[in-house]
Amino acid sequence: MLKINKIVAVSLFVIVPLTILAQNNTNSPYTRFGYGELADRSFGTGRAMGGIGYGLRSNKQINPMNPASYTSTDSLTFLFDFGLAGQLSWFDDGVNKEKHTNGNLEYIALQFPVHRRIAVSAGILPYSYVGYNFASLKTSEQGISYSERFVGSGGLNEIYAGVSIDIWKKRLSLGANVGYMFGKIAHTQALQIDGTGANSSSRTQNLKVNDLKLDLGLQYTHPVSAKESYTFGLVFSPGKKLNSFSTNTAMSGSAITGQDTTNQAFDIPNSFGAGISYVKQNKLTLAADILYENWANARFFDKKDDFKNRIRVAAGGEYIPNYQNRFFFSRIRYRAGVHYSNSYLNVNESSYNEMGASIGLGLPLIDQRSYLNLSFEYVKIKPESRMLIDEQYLRFTVNYTFNERWFFKFKVN
Repeated sequence: MLKINKIVAVSLFVIVPLTILAQNNTNSPYTRFGYGELADRSFGTGRAMGGIGYGLRSNKQINPMNPASYTSTDSLTFLFDFGLAGQLSWFDDGVNKEKHTNGNLEYIALQFPVHRRIAVSAGILPYSYVGYNFASLKTSEQGISYSERFVGSGGLNEIYAGVSIDIWKKRLSLGANVGYMFGKIAHTQALQIDGTGANSSSRTQNLKVNDLKLDLGLQYTHPVSAKESYTFGLVFSPGKKLNSFSTNTAMSGSAITGQDTTNQAFDIPNSFGAGISYVKQNKLTLAADILYENWANARFFDKKDDFKNRIRVAAGGEYIPNYQNRFFFSRIRYRAGVHYSNSYLNVNESSYNEMGASIGLGLPLIDQRSYLNLSFEYVKIKPESRMLIDEQYLRFTVNYTFNERWFFKFKVN
C-alpha cells in the first residue's frame, strides 16, 4: 500500500505541472524578440555549479542535459525530482529603473531502471519564457497625446522521455531523449489616445508550436583509482523546422477588424554540447561545459537575420567535508559555479552578453538518500549598446530529489 500511495503522488506531480508551466517566469523586455529567454535546463546539482550537466554523472540526481547519464543509477533506485524557482529582477535603461518579482514551478522528472544496463527517464522541462509589459507616452505631429503599450506572455515547454544504455562496464553509455515541444507565445501592441479605451487599437501576434525534438548523448568514464574518475560527455540536438503557425489579429476597441494566418518557417538550431568532470567519490566534484548553438541559420518568420550563433561556457564544483560523519554540516554538499554566454538575439542590430555566479547546498534528508537542494544565482545582462536595457537578476531555486530503493526485494527466513 505504501508503494501504491507513492505512485499516486508521483502521478499527480506529473499531471499538475502542465498548467503551472504556462505561467510567466520573466519580465524582461528582451523576451519581445525571438522565442524569448532560453531556459536553464540543469537540475538541482548542476544549477548551483554554473548550470553544468554534459559531463555530470551522479547516482543521486537526474540529469536530462545528457541522456547518457541515466545509467549512473543502480538497478534498484527510483528517482523523482522537481524544482521551484523565484527571482528578483532589476531593469535600467539609463533613465528609468524598475524592480520585479517572479516565481514558478520549473521542472519535474522521474527516473528508474528497466534492466541492469538500461534506465529510463521522463519529465517536463521549459524551453523558453516570454513575459513583459511596458509602455511609453508619445505625442503625434498633430499634438495628440497617446500611449503605446507592449505586452508579451507564454513560452515553449517540452515533455520528454529518454533511455540510456550502458554498453561497456559502466564506463561507456549512450542515451537519447525524444521530446514533444509545445507552447504558445503572444505579443500585443496597443495604442490608446488620451488615456481612454474608446479610441484604442491593438494588434496581437500569436505563435503556436507542436513538434517533436531529439537529444542524443554519450558519456565515457575513465577511472584513475578506486575512488577517482573522469567523465567525458557529448550531446547533440539536431535543428529542424518546427510544426507551427502564426496568426495576427487587429482590433479596434473590442471589435476584430482583421485576422490572418501565416505559414512562415520557424526553426530551432543544431546544438552541440561537451563537458568533462572529475569526481573523487563522496568528496569532490569539478566540472566544466561548453555549448554551441547554430542560431544564425535558424529561420524566424522565414528570415535568418534575427538570430546569431550562441556560445555558453560554465564551470563549477561540489565539496563534501565528511559524508559519514554524524555531524549534519559535515554531510552537506557545498556547491559553487560560474557561467558566461552571449545572447542568440539580434536586438536593433545589437545584442547582449550574460554572466553569472552561483552557490548552493545539497541538504541530506533523514533517509540519507534523498536531498533538498538550494541554489542562489546572480546574473548580469550586459548589453553591447548603451541604448539597450541593463538587467540584473537574483535567482533562488529549491529542488527536491526523492531517492528510494523501490525494486529491492526483502527475504523472510
